[in-house]
Formats: sequence, C-alpha cells, structure tokens
Amino acid sequence: MIPIIKEAVLIKPNSINPTSKNLEVVGTFNPGAERLDNGDIVLYVRVAEGLIKKEDKNFCYSPRCEGGKTCRIVVDRIPKDELESSSYFDCVLKDGTKRLTFVSHLRRVILDTSGFKVKSIDSKPSFGGNSEEGELGIEDPRITKIGKEYYMTYVTLSIQGNISTHLAKSRDCLNWKRLGTIFSEQNKDVALFPEKINGKYYAFNRPESNFQFSLPHIWISHSKDLLHWGHHKPVKISKKGAWDYSRIGAGSPPIKTDKGWLLLYHGVKEKMTNDNFFGKLFGFRKELNIYQVGVALFDLKKPWKLIAKSKNPIITPKKEYEKNGFVKNVVFSTDAVLDKDKKHLLIFSGGGDSVVSVKKVLLKDVLDSLERV
Repeated sequence: MIPIIKEAVLIKPNSINPTSKNLEVVGTFNPGAERLDNGDIVLYVRVAEGLIKKEDKNFCYSPRCEGGKTCRIVVDRIPKDELESSSYFDCVLKDGTKRLTFVSHLRRVILDTSGFKVKSIDSKPSFGGNSEEGELGIEDPRITKIGKEYYMTYVTLSIQGNISTHLAKSRDCLNWKRLGTIFSEQNKDVALFPEKINGKYYAFNRPESNFQFSLPHIWISHSKDLLHWGHHKPVKISKKGAWDYSRIGAGSPPIKTDKGWLLLYHGVKEKMTNDNFFGKLFGFRKELNIYQVGVALFDLKKPWKLIAKSKNPIITPKKEYEKNGFVKNVVFSTDAVLDKDKKHLLIFSGGGDSVVSVKKVLLKDVLDSLERV
C-alpha cells in the first residue's frame, strides 16, 4: 500500500435528494470524474434508489426508468405467483429472468479545484435510463476528455440488451449526446484512452464468461471512430495466488506518464473465513470478497503491452464505510484526476457500495509501487 496524504467522504446517500417521495437513496458510489476547463471537477455519481415502503407482501416491487431524455422512475408490482423467488435485492421470474428491487441513475456533482469541497449537487437525475436504453438502470461511468470533447462510457441494464456498455459525448460535460452501444453483453469497466495511438482509439474493457480457461484478465480493443470496436486482445495481469486473482477490471481511464500508460484497476481477492459466531462454534466457512485497487503500466506506443504492475494493492478497505457498507470490504475506484500541481493524483472511489470518497496520493508513490514484469 502507498501513503494516503488526504482523504474524505464526499457523497453519502443522505447527500442526495430522492427522485420522488416514494423512493429512498440506498447507495451513492462509483463516480466518473473529469476536470473542467475552469478547473473545477465534475463527478457523475451512481445513485441507487428503491421503494421506501413495500405496500403489499404479495408483490415484488421493481423500479425502472421510462420516458425520453430525463429518467422518470416508475415502480412495477410483480405478483408473487409470477415469481420463482424474491429477495431484498431482486425478483426472479418463472422464466428465469430477474428484476432488481432498486434502480440506478447518475447525479452530477461539482467539486472545487481541490477535489475535496462539494460546490453543488443536482437535485434530480442528471443522466439516466429511458424507454430505449438502460430502463433497468445506468451504472459505473468513466469520463475521458479526448481533444475538446468529453466522452462517457456507462453500463446499461435493460430487458432486451441485458448488461452492456454505451457511450455518450459532450462539449461541456453537462449536456450529453447518446451514441449507443459500443460493447454488447456482458462487457463492463470500459476505459477510453485520452488520445489516439498510431491513429487509433483504444479502450480497456472486461467481457465476462462462465468458463475459465485462462487466468482473470482484461481486454484491449481499438477503433477508428469510437463507435465500432475490434481487434480485441486479452491482457493478462494477474497470476494464481495473487491479491487480484479472482477478478480484475479497469478503474480510471489510462493516465499518460513519461514511463507509460498508467492504469488504476480493481482486483478481487477471495478469502474463506469463519469469522462469525456460528462459524467459530461449528467451523462453518464462507467466501469473502475483498475489492482493492492496484496499478499497472503499459507501453506508450503498444498499449496492450504490460510493462509493470503493483505486486500488492495500493489501496485496500480500511475505513468503516469501506469495510461495512452496503457491500462489505469494497474500495472500487472508477476514475482519477491529476491534482493542479500534476504531482498528486485524486482517486475517486465507491466505498462499500454506499459512499463516494476521494483519496489524494503522490503520483511518484504510485509509480514507485510498480514492479517490472
């Protein structure tokens, strides 16, 4: 791990106004971030909302977005006789498909130039699903400025498209034009490079599979127009027994340094534990996932070529909000912004799937944590 110079919780569920009086905010996490031309930093925070009161136990309540440009949340009541099962998190229909008991949209937050002071929070959804895309939710944005335009990748949940990654662009990081699907199901954690390399756009991404013929890895793809992606290459980062062996995915869009493209990524460590009363009494064991942050370095001209990586995570769950949030033991970094002095890095993360935090670290410490592969 590396020294954290300064850190703070920026957004909590009670920081956000619910979309309607019938809904409550259950999580604020996994923000996209970018520095604006005036020096301020904009966040697009994932906000998860669910129904406050379940009126009738004979139904499962599933919120979704409908309408056009603005997310208008409606709540479907699914009768129990149409369900296979239900839980706090989801409803499983008899055909095997699922509906969630919450829905996510993005809320815009403006920070000052330091990245530690909140200047404003939008009072209603800033970017959400609609009848055509992401009606079951929009999640985990990453924002990259390429030239004079901002591009945002985001995950959509929908009945027809399942879980896919879409793209939007903006001149001011405030008003967005949706460009459609760029990686189809099930592909997430898409992070665009901030400039062309050898005349092509590049992006890290993470398709998921039910089979495991290889070690966990991410992919890199390239495109001529940011819309049509191909020439996919797997990039192997982890090895058996390492802290990031169970699952990995790109965090922030790559940052250009003199040494190479710096990628913050999340790694998951699975740990078997019996750290509870019945476990200690009877020897029961359960699987515990720990989400941590690591870094990797890639060649400037061959961005698929891994040069170095951190042997150990640089950030691990330590704060109470990371260890015991809505989901335990999660630091999930989705974006990072260089500080004004260019010597420090501001890492924006979701903590415990509950809050948004910022951690200020020295860029040199991050680079020094790398070991050549």
